[in-house]
Amino acid sequence: MAFNDFFAGEIATELLKQLIAISRKSCLCKSSADNLITSIEELLPIIDEIKYSGVELPAVRQFQLDRFSETLRGGLELARKVLSSNRWNVYKNLQLARKMEKLEKNVARFVSGPMQAHILADVHHMRFETMERFDRLEGRLEQRLNSMKIGVGAGGWVEEAVKRMEIDEEASSDILGGVGLDLGKSKVKKMLIGRDDLNVVGIWGIGGSGKTTLAHEVCKDNQVRSYFNNKILFLTVSQSPDIEQLRARIWGFITGNEAMGYSTSSFLAPRGKLPSEWGSGPRTLVVLDDVWSESVLEQLVFQIPTYKTLVVSRFKFPTRLVGEVYEVELLRDDESMSLFCHSAFGQKSIPPSADETLVKQIVNECKGLPLALKVIGASLRDQPEMYWASARKRLLRGEPISEAHQNKLLERMAISVEYLNKTVKECFLDLGSFPEDKKIPLDILINMWVALHDIDEEEAFAILVELSDKNLLTLVKDARTGDAFGSYYEIYVTQHDVLRDLALHLSNCGAVNERKRLLMPKRETELPREWERNSDQPFNAQIVSVHTGEMREMDWFRMEFPNAEVLILNFSSEEYFLPPFIDDMPKLRALIIINYGTSDAKLENFQVFTNLAKLGSLWLEKVSVPQLSNVHLRNLQKLSMVFCKLNNSFDQSVVELPQIFPRLSELTIDHCDDLIKLPLSICKLNSLQSLSITDCHRLCELPTDLGMLKKLQILRLYACPELKVLPPSIGELVGLKYLDISQCVNLSCLPKEIGRLASLEKIDMRECLQILDLPTSLLNLKSLRRVICDDEVSGHWKNVEKAMPNLHVQVAERFYSLHWLNA
Repeated sequence: MAFNDFFAGEIATELLKQLIAISRKSCLCKSSADNLITSIEELLPIIDEIKYSGVELPAVRQFQLDRFSETLRGGLELARKVLSSNRWNVYKNLQLARKMEKLEKNVARFVSGPMQAHILADVHHMRFETMERFDRLEGRLEQRLNSMKIGVGAGGWVEEAVKRMEIDEEASSDILGGVGLDLGKSKVKKMLIGRDDLNVVGIWGIGGSGKTTLAHEVCKDNQVRSYFNNKILFLTVSQSPDIEQLRARIWGFITGNEAMGYSTSSFLAPRGKLPSEWGSGPRTLVVLDDVWSESVLEQLVFQIPTYKTLVVSRFKFPTRLVGEVYEVELLRDDESMSLFCHSAFGQKSIPPSADETLVKQIVNECKGLPLALKVIGASLRDQPEMYWASARKRLLRGEPISEAHQNKLLERMAISVEYLNKTVKECFLDLGSFPEDKKIPLDILINMWVALHDIDEEEAFAILVELSDKNLLTLVKDARTGDAFGSYYEIYVTQHDVLRDLALHLSNCGAVNERKRLLMPKRETELPREWERNSDQPFNAQIVSVHTGEMREMDWFRMEFPNAEVLILNFSSEEYFLPPFIDDMPKLRALIIINYGTSDAKLENFQVFTNLAKLGSLWLEKVSVPQLSNVHLRNLQKLSMVFCKLNNSFDQSVVELPQIFPRLSELTIDHCDDLIKLPLSICKLNSLQSLSITDCHRLCELPTDLGMLKKLQILRLYACPELKVLPPSIGELVGLKYLDISQCVNLSCLPKEIGRLASLEKIDMRECLQILDLPTSLLNLKSLRRVICDDEVSGHWKNVEKAMPNLHVQVAERFYSLHWLNA
């Protein structure tokens, strides 16, 4: 955020109001709130003195003040959580009290520290524009510290690609922030905060024109955020929406019961005319991005005076639905040139070494469309002049890009794919297998590419980075939906809907039985009629992607897939009958089953798994896992169960995991809230190299024989608050390189046997505040290079660091972002 905005008093004053409310409330946080009130009241007069000057600060002081503004922003969010916390939730209140104490220390340290005092004594103020740039840069750099992907050799490439993309997006935003974006932002703001008579307003434009970018910029605007008191929800609707789930999310957000909107399908928003008392609630803004139909929009708009809806769409809706619309303007000639040159040359103008006429002709053919400029520019970067000339010829054959020629846009974009290496192009086309506007977990994508293209993980990561560099996909770090703690980040892949359309357009050429990918572009109630008409002949597809609602046995028809290696089943329902044609997929190597519904789906026909002799990777998400006693997957190497109900599927009285998964090397159990104990037979998985048990809030015990996993290299026990001890046998994990026990808040100690882990390189123990004493055996960990911990326990680790010169102790910082924009 900008320094001037902070010292205008918006955050400090608002935080002070919240703290006074906390102080009046009888709770565990009262003492911290009182101390914070005193500190912030001391700052306010200095704020008033500083804010009217124009002297520019040195970079170091800018950095320090910006860090403190972020601390107060985090404090404001924390204060709101404290006020909204129920008294009966003792565990949550204790956690919030600890965080308030930490905030109090940070604020006191700033006020009393010599450096900060020197800053406030010397400086009278600074300009808005300069500080805003330092703020954005600092936020990016600090967030990167927590984003490393552990356990994959080539993961560093991905992290570097994420960094480059963040920097590129920042530069692109600066370029796009010209007259066009500023004008659009101003007009949309006036519709939202200057017109009480408008409850629903819109942003309209062709795909790739920057509609979503404009909507995000509006939501991040300080005036808009202040007007709606930060109550802003950003939802992507898409062509295949789950209406009831979206209504529940919106209604939960409006009423303050957001958790209910996430967790239960029985929590339904009211229909029809709402009670009159809803007209006096707090102002609320919901952004509905990528809306495709009137019928969907009608069901997602609530007629409440203080509630506004911003609709983002490729289509213009009638004024009875959307009161006023801003039409996104394409870029001017100078803006188009700057954006293209940034993507093609890494600068805002044509370099002397380039053919100016050739560059201008290519830019002109992009017709001011931001997505085309970015993607085509990136595809031509570092290519010889003959390559550029060939691209120009292909572009010149098309018709102008306009609203009426969406297919011509795809033809223009296609040149960015045609010149790719064959394997890289195939990987790009594979992205059309996933539903629109959904985040694709990195693990799913890498596993799929390894299975399909005869490449190893390192090459798959290299391809991912290349596609990212060419703007053909986006790498993002985002908090997992449903994460109660909100500090653990994973890397995901997203793709602009026009680029997905391009992948589908190129994949759907030719006869349906001969296509390499058999894909459903959007969710349907039944399988495509085209498939049924051609089901008398085998399908040669390597990838089959199905996207439906509930499927019963009678909804499937017989299909043969002799060459299928990847099957993706996307659906939204409470019951799902697995397709019988899985029996006719003898080469199946990767199976992905994802339920996008609001509750766990019951899977039927699980016996089809018995014939999957070559299956190497299985991903189950938001399903109720059946009993595994009759399943034998002798080649399965990776098993992931995310947001699943396990239902004693690992019941050790009837299940022997080594017999079911004799070659399993990676096991992930994430957000499975009925997991209480790991089965003893898990210790007999002799080939297991990675075990991740994350956000399983009821897990209370690990097997005593955990040390039998001699090949285990990665052990993640992230956010398992009921886990109190680690078994002594952990010291027998001779191959263990990485241990993550962060946010295991009730873990009281590290066992002395940990000193026997000769291969251990890294420990992550953030928010393990009860571990106050460290065993002396840690000095035996000769391979240990990095420890991440909180400030409260860092002193103990610093003592260990003195005796181990190769050890680096990193004190974890908590940084806050606008995550609510992507809720």
